[in-house]
Amino acid sequence: MNTQLTELMRLLRNLIRTGVITQVDTTRGMCRVATGNLETNWLHWLTSRAGNARTWWAPSVGEQVLLLSIGGELTTAFVLPAIFSDEFPAPSISPEATHIQFPDGAVMEYEPQSGALTVTGIKTATIMASDAVHITAPDITCVASTRITLDTPEVICTQLMSTGNLIVRNGGKMTGNIEHTGGTFSSNGVVVDSHKHTGIRSGGDTSGGPV
Repeated sequence: MNTQLTELMRLLRNLIRTGVITQVDTTRGMCRVATGNLETNWLHWLTSRAGNARTWWAPSVGEQVLLLSIGGELTTAFVLPAIFSDEFPAPSISPEATHIQFPDGAVMEYEPQSGALTVTGIKTATIMASDAVHITAPDITCVASTRITLDTPEVICTQLMSTGNLIVRNGGKMTGNIEHTGGTFSSNGVVVDSHKHTGIRSGGDTSGGPV
């Protein structure tokens, strides 16, 4: 009877246990967990989706987790991430924010209190769409310290475009009224708005070329 009771208590204690990840095998999607004086065999960790839609977020060594053991046998356990610990404390104190902090220091956060979605600390970002990408906002600011490249057969600006400097390398065409104010306007080395002509004569004769 005592043996049966001891075995029953062991199974009950093992139904739910806390532990710490000791090894991770990302090829198999499995990990090992230290719990008490034991270290488990390789176990699968739980994920939010594993069907037609799948998610992947491997746990890390040192991460505190729960062990959920079917029937109380650790060999049947699944690993449920995760529990904050002294080594890995909570990265935010906001009561409403969704906050993700990555090992390289990058952070993704949406804070409902301010309505702000922020992504910081990343090196590159890539969006590839087969049909279209639409961005709509009252004010959009794009800041680049080196350059912005628009690699496309055509760029359309439907309204006013204001630019500090403009260089056109392969010719072009302008339609409609053009107004020039301030500075000089040059064409092939000739200042159009203030140049002089040679061979000026009265009447209907044609003047000489510009100088």
